[in-house]
Formats: sequence, C-alpha cells, structure tokens
Amino acid sequence: MTGLAGRLRVGIVSDIVLQRHRLQAATSKFGLEVCFSGDPERLQGYPEFPEASLWLITLEDEADHPVLFDHLLENTDVPVLFGLDPAPKPGSIDYFRWERRLLNKLEQQLGHLEELDSEASLEELAGQAPTDTPAPVLSQWIIPAAPDSIAEEIWILGASLGGPAAVKTFLDYLPAGLPVGFVYAQHIDGNFTEVLTRVLGRHAHYQLKKARTGYRIRNGDVVMMPVEREWNLDEAGALAEKDSPWPGPYGPSIDQVLLNVADHFGARCHAILFSGMGNDGAIAAPMLKAYGSRIWVQESKSCGNSSMPDSVAATGCASFCGTPEQLARELVKTIEESCLLKGRQNRDSA
Repeated sequence: MTGLAGRLRVGIVSDIVLQRHRLQAATSKFGLEVCFSGDPERLQGYPEFPEASLWLITLEDEADHPVLFDHLLENTDVPVLFGLDPAPKPGSIDYFRWERRLLNKLEQQLGHLEELDSEASLEELAGQAPTDTPAPVLSQWIIPAAPDSIAEEIWILGASLGGPAAVKTFLDYLPAGLPVGFVYAQHIDGNFTEVLTRVLGRHAHYQLKKARTGYRIRNGDVVMMPVEREWNLDEAGALAEKDSPWPGPYGPSIDQVLLNVADHFGARCHAILFSGMGNDGAIAAPMLKAYGSRIWVQESKSCGNSSMPDSVAATGCASFCGTPEQLARELVKTIEESCLLKGRQNRDSA
C-alpha cells in the first residue's frame, strides 16, 4: 500500500523507544513513509489497523508480547521483518553499516528504494538557458594548469537525487585553468548517462568525460564513473575497469569510489558530497579524513534531498558546508591559498 504521494509505507513496532526513533529516521532517509511507530500495546489498541507495505518488528523479548504476532497475522498479509539488530549510535561507522544492512533487507522485500533523477528532469536541466552569471576569472595567484597536464590533485564529486543540478551549478562558478581534476560519482539510471553528458556538456572549461581504461585524469577533467562495474586506479594512476559490479546497493558506490581514488592519491584526494538520498559516502569519509583529505558537503536547504550530505556531516568529518556556489568559491580560495603557500616555500628555499 502506498501513501498519498505514491511513497511506500512502513510500520514500526518496538518496545524500545530509542530503536523506534532510529528506525523511523533510517526508513525516512530511504524515501519510505512511516505510517505507524509505537509499541505493541499501542498497535493492538489502534482503532483502525494501519495500511503499510511492510512491518518492522524489533522487541527486547518476544515472549513478552505473545498476542502481537496473532494480531499481525489477522490484520495484514504484507511482509513482516522480525529481529532487527539494535541501532548503534548515529554518526558512527557501525551505524552506517547498520543502515546499509537495513536497506538491503528492505530492498529484498520492496525492490529498489533510492529515488533517482528522472530522464524528464535531466532533459529539463539540459534545456535550460545558460546562466547570465559572468564567467569567473582565475586569480592572479593561481598558476593556470598547462593544457592536457596530468592532475596531481583530485576532487571527487559524489551525488544522487538532485545532484546533477547541484554539480552543474558548482561547475558554473569555477574559473578555467584550475590545477585539479574531478571524478564524478552520480547515482543514476545507466540509460540516462547520455542526457547527463548533455547537462554538463555546455561547460567550456569543465566537460564531462566517460571513464576509459588506461586514461590518466587531467587537470580540468570531470570523469564520470560508470554505473555497471567498479573502477579503480592502477599503480601509475590510470583508470582500470574491474570484472565485478560496484559493492553495495547503488552504482557507482560513492564509498568505493572514495576509497579507490584515495588509495592512489592519498591526501591529494578530496571529496564534496552533494544532494542525494541515503548515506553513501559516510563509511569512507572518516578513512579519507585520516589520510588528511578535505571532506565538504552541500548544505541541507539547497539540496533536493539532503540525506546523503547530512549523513557525511554526521560523521564529524566535514570541514566545510555550503551551497554549490559557496563550495565552488571555497575550492578556488583553497587552491589560491595552496599556491601562495608553495610560492612562499619556494622563495624561502631559494
């Protein structure tokens, strides 16, 4: 049974208040509507049995509620999941892994849950007139990257629902010539990649490129990770396709992209998490921070769905939060400061 807006509905029954709250937060993050959340006695006393697509039941001791199971069998024929693991503390790696396990169980019963940008929404974005905003000019303190030069610093742009619009705006506010390359990991239907290429293809300076085996990322590149199979970098830093699909429920796995790129670039690999549903990126973010990488997130109000950047922010790893425009300006500022520091060091050592 679906809600008024067509969303799948879930009922939550637990005699542990904290567990109810955390299950409700997690299921809402995956786009489900919670139609009931309460203890067994409240459900049994409900005047009209709630219409749900699935029930989640987690009890401290099932023997304390013998009537509950008969009540469920008499009133619903939808799937019922029992014995869920207690939710760890939010923001911890264990919590995000618990969320992933919960998501896998939900998807086994309900099918794919994450809402993605539709072809129509991407076509609309591709058809929008170019912005009247003047093209940003590269600061005098930043030495422009030489044409076709290999990128020594990589920024991963991770996104899902609402991500294409956010990433497009972010790129709109970047000047040409920045000495960085980008890897774009976007949850998207594989059939819509051509439309997405057109969405970002109007940029004179930062155009989307498809990943190809043996290619080394150049300054100014925005290399899109394919949906179907996992990609990593070889010892020379060249892109390589693996024979296996991306781990986890989504392709590409943003967590795995972060880990694979950071495995080669270390502290020269950074990440910005844009609009999206779920928590992809939250597991890898602390590992990148341990490398010394920068982790930034899009601020909630400017997101189509803020679950993903909010999850990464909850890890405590994010050092900057802003709109796509603010994120672009912060990147330029960060590169400028790095160039000034290198210039000072070179003068001191001369």
